[in-house]
Amino acid sequence: MKTLMRVAAACLALTISAASAQQPAPASRLDDILRRGTLRVGMTGDYMPFTHYDQAASQFTGFDVDMAEALGKALGVKVAFVKTSWPTLKKDFESDAFDVAMGGVSITLDRQKVGLFSDPVLREGKTPIARCTDKDKFQTLADIDKPGTRVIVNPGGTNERFAREHIKSAGIQVYNDNVTIFDEIAKGDADLMMTDASETRYQQKRHPGVLCAIHPDKPFDFAEKAYWLQRDVALKAFVDQWLHIAIATGSFKKIYDKWFE
Repeated sequence: MKTLMRVAAACLALTISAASAQQPAPASRLDDILRRGTLRVGMTGDYMPFTHYDQAASQFTGFDVDMAEALGKALGVKVAFVKTSWPTLKKDFESDAFDVAMGGVSITLDRQKVGLFSDPVLREGKTPIARCTDKDKFQTLADIDKPGTRVIVNPGGTNERFAREHIKSAGIQVYNDNVTIFDEIAKGDADLMMTDASETRYQQKRHPGVLCAIHPDKPFDFAEKAYWLQRDVALKAFVDQWLHIAIATGSFKKIYDKWFE
């Protein structure tokens, strides 16, 4: 009886194995994108020079907009931009609102836990931007973290997280519009903001002689920006290879120089 049971179990295992072998492999996210003919790209649209959304024109522009279009071209598909925000970015990602999040997205543990990141696109860190008349006052975190200093932050992203981790004595004021937040500093309604060095350089150009990036070459910390992908190794492998080729051929530098230089 035991021998018969062992034989029956072995036959059942072989039958299941044969049936499994006949089943098609589950489609990857990359397969889905190619079949759909559209790459859905999530963007906040409020973080220049990475991404800006023009309400009147209903159009995104910026470094990562051009990069997204280049990625879509490499895939042979159209690009559909999906508007999101920093406070809702993770929720929208987890609800499968888009295939990839682009637009100055930093690599963080909580994001890594629910998706995959491409190879880094940019390496930088948080540094202050203030009125040029005050730039010597805010050289260090100790200089900034004093009673009476007004630190302004946009909600939901790494800027707010960094400020709350390091600011205990100065005041933190949350401002919801990351497009006009730097005007608050220029007007004197806030003293400074700590954000990524690339953004401080860009805003310094937009407010010449008024706002100054403070030691952007020596930020307070180190972080990497990358493209946040739905969890699919085939999609990540393609995006990483595409980035590698873009850097090697100079097409990445051409887009980078357009927005950062």
